[in-house]
Amino acid sequence: MNYLLPLEWTQTFIPLQDKCPVSSYEAIEQMFVEDTGQPIAVHFDRFERQPIGAASLAQVHLATMKGSGAQVAVKVQHPALKEWVPLDLALTRFTFATLKYFFPEYDLEWLSSEMESSLPQELDFALEGRNALETKGHFATIPNSPLVVPGVHWGGKRILVMEYIAGHRLDDLAYLDSNNIDRDEVSAALARIFNEMIFGDTCRLHCDPHGGNLSIRKNSLRGPNNFDIILYDHGLYRDIPIRTRRDYAKLWLSVINADEQGMRKYARAVAGISDEQFPLFASAITGRDYRAVTTSVVSTRSEEEKEVISGAMGDGMLQQLVQLLGQVPRIILLILKTNDLTRNLDESLQTREGPVRNFLILARYCSRTVLKEQIESVRNRGSVLWPRNIIGFLAAWASYIRVEAKLSLYEWYIHIRRIARLSPVASI
Repeated sequence: MNYLLPLEWTQTFIPLQDKCPVSSYEAIEQMFVEDTGQPIAVHFDRFERQPIGAASLAQVHLATMKGSGAQVAVKVQHPALKEWVPLDLALTRFTFATLKYFFPEYDLEWLSSEMESSLPQELDFALEGRNALETKGHFATIPNSPLVVPGVHWGGKRILVMEYIAGHRLDDLAYLDSNNIDRDEVSAALARIFNEMIFGDTCRLHCDPHGGNLSIRKNSLRGPNNFDIILYDHGLYRDIPIRTRRDYAKLWLSVINADEQGMRKYARAVAGISDEQFPLFASAITGRDYRAVTTSVVSTRSEEEKEVISGAMGDGMLQQLVQLLGQVPRIILLILKTNDLTRNLDESLQTREGPVRNFLILARYCSRTVLKEQIESVRNRGSVLWPRNIIGFLAAWASYIRVEAKLSLYEWYIHIRRIARLSPVASI
């Protein structure tokens, strides 16, 4: 996790996003014949031999569809994975079991279990195609959402042919600035997209939003902003149980309000976190030092705070972190992973507003989630027309409208300060 583990660790793995070794064209050709019964030339008028990107599981080639002339991106699995994945999983399982035997305090068997669950999904490109279409359909119903998911032409177990949509990395600040794309608006758009995935009733959580899976392009026709955010990889999604989603919303509302008692209550409800484990869990979920969590998490991290967190890893925190991550439910682990990746993307944008606006967006999603639960509770008690239920119904809406009004006013205040080129708000 970028906010807790040493920089040397996290930076080492960045090339795995899109700069891995490539599989040969001949191996890809053979895989096409094995999987489709036909060579590449039967499917495409043009197929670029050199991939435009290569990650740890697959690489992507540009091609032109036979007949239609459509420009497509062909994602092909590294052929050798068919042979090596079972061995890799077995070695991982053995390695972590051996580590646990000699060093019981470093139990990483949960990680091998998660790999055995997640990797088969990521290696099923037909499933990835269905995930992409589902996400594309969901965000198409949200007005002015800048999220673009490439269309799917066809897909098999190891081959996925998708619409080709080019873009630049989100951390390409020179591209953003030269095209007058507002970094703060990009940051806010990312916050809305991934909060929708966590709290949206019919949406599923994308669990791998790293820099290699997202890009941005200018789109002057889109309002109110002038950009699209493109999400490429759809191999790993998870459903969040409704009870978890609601408790998670209450946890974050407690964090934003610096309500430590509420934080501890819902940390226990969401992940079974004890009072002793809570400070570390609070840092893991927010990416902040525990002292900031209990005062005002809605502020920009200082260099001093970063050094404090990094230095603490050498003082026994790593061992505690390993034990904590092994205990929490797997869905919470994946939410933590998604939060960490999106925080890292947001920090790389070097926005003027800092994290304040994103916390306002998060608070808005959380308050809507709590409202839905309260309305459902009222309806489960019988007719809304009963006097007791009318009072509960009106109270729920009044509380929500009060919070929504505060958030809207504060967001406008931040917007006006930005237009006036005043210093950013330090905290809520």
